[in-house]
Amino acid sequence: MFCEKCGKEIPDSTKFCPYCGATVSKAQDFVNKAGEAFNAAEQELGSAFDEVKQSFTGNSANQQNAGGQYNAGYQNNGAGQYNTGYQNNGGQTPPPYRGEKLKDDRGLASYIILSIITCGIYGYYFIYKMAHDVNIACDGDGENTSGLVAFILLSMITCGIYAWYWYYKLGNRLANNAGRYGLCIQENGTTVLMWCIFGTLICGIGPFIAMHILIKNSNMICNAYNRTHGLM
Repeated sequence: MFCEKCGKEIPDSTKFCPYCGATVSKAQDFVNKAGEAFNAAEQELGSAFDEVKQSFTGNSANQQNAGGQYNAGYQNNGAGQYNTGYQNNGGQTPPPYRGEKLKDDRGLASYIILSIITCGIYGYYFIYKMAHDVNIACDGDGENTSGLVAFILLSMITCGIYAWYWYYKLGNRLANNAGRYGLCIQENGTTVLMWCIFGTLICGIGPFIAMHILIKNSNMICNAYNRTHGLM
């Protein structure tokens, strides 16, 4: 945070500015933290807008391979597998490169704000893109995360129950695929489902916490996929 008097950056827990000796008030601390939160949300919104724009304009900036070939900078061990420098704890190798950089900076703030602004339309787009990226990053695990059409129709038929099941399956899939990238994800589908069901009793914030878990873990998986294939 920054000193209200001299404007220099100081540690968050500081009570007196080490430069000018001014008292750091709780109100200023709150203002600084609120400013940081708003800045982070603004960055999330900008990233979300860019993603939507690229989807509708056909922007190929993330397409690193226009000719069907690629060089991700890793070596073939002679058995059709590649050494990417990641510890494989799940008995599986990372999925092959699909010529696309996956989005790994999604955030809950942009999800909520844009869903409100678009009367829920962005929320469905968010689900579609998340399923798309997870299916690429987790390819080869024998599972498939259903897309938007199935999500909408089955959720309507089951009065929303299928949406919880979709979250549960996605949470488990992300946790199960963490090992192939040398990651450790503690929250699985059961954690997500419990927040969806019982978290609604806590002022209705449970589903948002469940979505935060899915966003955080999918970002980790997609980031690992990008790093594995030299797409950072």
